[in-house]
Amino acid sequence: MKDYADIILHNGRIQTQDQAYPRAQAVAVTGKKITGIGSDRDVLALASGHTRVIDLDKRLVLPGFIDTHFHFYEWALNYDSIDFSGVSSFKEMQAAVSNKARAIGKGNWVLGQGFNESDWPENKMPDRHDLDRVAPDNPVCIWRCDLHLSVANSLGLQLAGITSATPDPEDGVIARDASGHPTGILRELAANLIRNVLPRTSRETVRENMLKAVQDAHGLGLTSIHDIRLMGGLDGADALKAWQTLRQEDKLFLRCHVSLPGEMTDQAVALGLFTGFGDDILKIGHLKFFCDGGMGARTGWMTEKYLDAGFGMPLTPVAEIERAALKADSSGLSVMVHAIGDRANREIIDMFTRIERLGRTRCIIPHRIEHVQMVLPKDLENLSALKNIAVSCQPNNLSLDISMIDECAGSRGKYAYNLKNILKTGIPLMLSSDAPVADPNPLAGIYSAVTRKRMNHTPKNGWYMEQALSVEEAVRGYTITPATASGTGELLGSVSKGKLADIIVLDRDIFEIDPDDIPEATVDITLFNGRIVYER
Repeated sequence: MKDYADIILHNGRIQTQDQAYPRAQAVAVTGKKITGIGSDRDVLALASGHTRVIDLDKRLVLPGFIDTHFHFYEWALNYDSIDFSGVSSFKEMQAAVSNKARAIGKGNWVLGQGFNESDWPENKMPDRHDLDRVAPDNPVCIWRCDLHLSVANSLGLQLAGITSATPDPEDGVIARDASGHPTGILRELAANLIRNVLPRTSRETVRENMLKAVQDAHGLGLTSIHDIRLMGGLDGADALKAWQTLRQEDKLFLRCHVSLPGEMTDQAVALGLFTGFGDDILKIGHLKFFCDGGMGARTGWMTEKYLDAGFGMPLTPVAEIERAALKADSSGLSVMVHAIGDRANREIIDMFTRIERLGRTRCIIPHRIEHVQMVLPKDLENLSALKNIAVSCQPNNLSLDISMIDECAGSRGKYAYNLKNILKTGIPLMLSSDAPVADPNPLAGIYSAVTRKRMNHTPKNGWYMEQALSVEEAVRGYTITPATASGTGELLGSVSKGKLADIIVLDRDIFEIDPDDIPEATVDITLFNGRIVYER
């Protein structure tokens, strides 16, 4: 080993996330690892003429952020689509579709993602006629922010072969008007009828978009992500190929825990795959299953009816998930299950309880429940009794869902995004973005978890503030907790001597400023594997 450091960061405020040494002034990096942590005097003694020494000027240092629920492959491919996340009205949405249609020319697909009609002043869900008016000569399909509902125009429906005679696909709903004609609204896997006819993206485009997305992730302070599969498994093989290509080219500067479609359980078991297989950059993650849909599409599975709809819907039958989970559990493949509604969470908590009672697990990494968006107190109590489970929740989604949940669940919204109560169970609480469903910026997620407000700082006093986290708790949810719960705690998650040097520098101390100002903080420097990969 070298007898000097390659990089020293000093004169900083280092929140290490290491309980044995929680704060420091300086950190030294040699090769891929942290080789010194402590006072300026002690760490600067490790410098030589070859060392790059960076004066932090009291800026905040944290471990690199870990996002444990990121549809990264879809996010990367979204660069060429309309981003509706900043669109604030129905009319703006139509204008964005019209402008894109003109820009790309007649006959080409207009695609977009991220609209949230519940926050528009019109509070109107678009249909095919609304899209026909602004793009009559282009096939169009746009996805709601939660990805559980899409809307296609008439030409898009025609190309997908969707007519009044088309039956609802398994685990999907084609919305119809009073005459039985499709409205253009497609819930859950009905959207795959559109995806199946979209032009395939070339391998080179995928590669270039993935490289760009990794660079953009560095600018957000992300050094690790868990790339999560969508329902239907259509993206599974292509995503894994893309990650492997970048790894083989030595251009993957982001740690990736890549999930597999639950539909591939038998194949994964037969191949002898297990969760954690790989190296410290690219690993096989969990098998992903879906219990229900989303509240925005009214497909989240509930114990009581929505105020404006039914009980939602189960997607994959729980018995089917359980059969696959038992097979995976005994083979060392951890599973993650999407559960949004309180009925879905009850069923999945009960399922994992039954699996644990058998005592047959060969998994070294905990199973997971994804979202736990609405959960009742009794079910949280049952969750707390589980030993081999972690949860991944998305505070950024909270900021999108306030109006929608108030509208469809009323006072039962008090059971939604119960982050504090989940933390109190003692179950590892990992925080994440669900991007491209929501903003991938971890600082936005920390803000949402702490203030429980929309990004425009409303409501003024927050939303069910008894469930708010402290800044410290939220930061742990993006750092040491996901590292530990993913089996990489000995290498990642804290700024500790001997760990891999994934480190970020922020322009201000988010532990000291007004929480409303946290989204204004920016990442100044990102180190990955001991290398500076981003400087603002």
